[in-house]
Amino acid sequence: MFNEVYDVIVVGAGHAGSEAAAAAANMGSKTLLITMNLQNIAQMSCNPAMGGIAKGQIVREIDALGGYSGIVSDTSAIQFKMLNKSKGPAMWSPRVQSDRMRFAEDWRLLLEQTNNLDFYQEMVSGLLVEKDKVVGVKTSLGLEVKAKTVVLTNGTFLNGLIHIGDKNFGGGRAGERAATGITEQLIDLGFESGRMKTGTPPRVDGRSLDYSKMIEQPGDEYPEKFSYLEHIKPLTEQRSCHMTYTSPEVHDLLREGFERSPMFNGRIKSTGPRYCPSIEDKINRFADKERHQLFVEPEGWNTVEVYVNGFSTSLPEDVQFKALKSVAGFENVKFFRPGYAIEYDYFPPTQLKHTLETKLVDGLFFAGQINGTTGYEEAASQGLMAGINAALKVQEKEEFILKRNEAYIGVLIDDLITKGTEEPYRMFTSRAEYRTLLRQDNADFRLTPKGFDLGLASENRLRRMEEKHKQSKDFVDFFRTTSVKPEEANPVLEAKKSSLVKQSDKMFKLFARPNIAIEDMRQFKAVEQYIQEHELDREVIEQTEIQVKYSGYIEKERNNADKLNRLENVKIPRNFDYEQLKSMSTEAKQKLSKIQPVTISQASRISGVSPADVSVLLVYLGR
Repeated sequence: MFNEVYDVIVVGAGHAGSEAAAAAANMGSKTLLITMNLQNIAQMSCNPAMGGIAKGQIVREIDALGGYSGIVSDTSAIQFKMLNKSKGPAMWSPRVQSDRMRFAEDWRLLLEQTNNLDFYQEMVSGLLVEKDKVVGVKTSLGLEVKAKTVVLTNGTFLNGLIHIGDKNFGGGRAGERAATGITEQLIDLGFESGRMKTGTPPRVDGRSLDYSKMIEQPGDEYPEKFSYLEHIKPLTEQRSCHMTYTSPEVHDLLREGFERSPMFNGRIKSTGPRYCPSIEDKINRFADKERHQLFVEPEGWNTVEVYVNGFSTSLPEDVQFKALKSVAGFENVKFFRPGYAIEYDYFPPTQLKHTLETKLVDGLFFAGQINGTTGYEEAASQGLMAGINAALKVQEKEEFILKRNEAYIGVLIDDLITKGTEEPYRMFTSRAEYRTLLRQDNADFRLTPKGFDLGLASENRLRRMEEKHKQSKDFVDFFRTTSVKPEEANPVLEAKKSSLVKQSDKMFKLFARPNIAIEDMRQFKAVEQYIQEHELDREVIEQTEIQVKYSGYIEKERNNADKLNRLENVKIPRNFDYEQLKSMSTEAKQKLSKIQPVTISQASRISGVSPADVSVLLVYLGR
């Protein structure tokens, strides 16, 4: 049935698997995407949304490299919001509310139109491994499919166990069975595994809700989009979400179920996501808070199904129902399905290289929740990188690694490989030390040339990025070289309560003032004339404003990044024996021996390795 040897087999078709399969196939590798149910490709298992704080930057980066997540997020969006707009541009984060069914459909259709990509529906029950090298997979029906590389993206399916109150049953998602066999084989091969937990809230019937008792949450007045592609257009129509609150009465009703909660009676032993806790965890940990926000999110343009964001729970269904009925607007609520928690196997990511290839088995890659992450965006970015590196390995080309100063994706993977994680890892802007460089608005400048070199980003995409880059640079130069007289400048400055000027000054200096925006600068005839003559679009104008107003911060971070990169260039020999370094602390030797960092810079980021330990290593390598 499968006579050929595939270049890449991707196991699992969630967000990680879909991106991995698309990347490998688009780079010319003969790819097979094998999953338990082809109807559930790129399912939004939890919330129907993409992006958000730091996650939106990741989706932009995936798009800039030539991945599909940004495109699908735009084509299936029902609402767009740019979060954190009141803060500096390093914090701006795009987010869309998605049509869940259209999202999965658009993903599937894109994959079906991708050359070099085959599909097969069945459960993979094990790997074919010869002499510490993966050579294919075997299925639950006993089929053996040969491949040069394999990417595992199993999500929450590895020995998945679903909990609702005192009931539990095997499953990888509501209504779908768990995947078995792979964990046990990986442990036999020498891998270390662990268990993690995540949860999801009830889905309810929107017709049973009273929205007049809630606060409307509309999308942006002028919505933007994720994808940098020209033919992808922003929304012209949007659907609102709504916000309501829990209350002391709701909390008391929830507490009644605590003794039957798997969170508190010991049935769930694994660690859940710190930054997306269940409602019972929230009222237990923050007992002094009288209320918590709930976001009421439509699941699509036409469906009446609603996602109750903020009410993730594994409490018994009768307790969930009684408590939710006491929330304003939910008095007559009808359930589509209760919330639940799910426990699943993961493999501590310190067992991987920066390419996401495992250290123990040659040609085997892990991406997504198998690495201990949480979130569609984190999974998709790992899938993209694993798919790229699997294809490059087959083609015997140099591996592709993003540095911490190049992308949030680089921060994410370096954090996982270097530090590991004992709780579901979620990306935040605070995790990136160079977040002023890693903005959502410049992901194309940073990554599209790399995507083009890989064969993922089209030439059209590259040319558009280069034109945008040139236009914004020229516009910045215009502000640097154009002067404005006091009689023209002062009325604008006075209106903004900004100090007046006594002599002609360069526009750049005025524009760099914190309270002066591009709208103010456009009151100068020369500026408006320049914009009209050069037909500058919103992206170029926004990019120029950021480059002017934050030039000092950007330059400072760039200098810091250059210093870091000098340490990135100091390589550590493979399988280096740290025991020979007598002056190094025992903890550092143990950590370094386990993780086997490839550069001095990576070594310096390992928990338990001090600056003194790094100095010892530098001195030894310098000899």
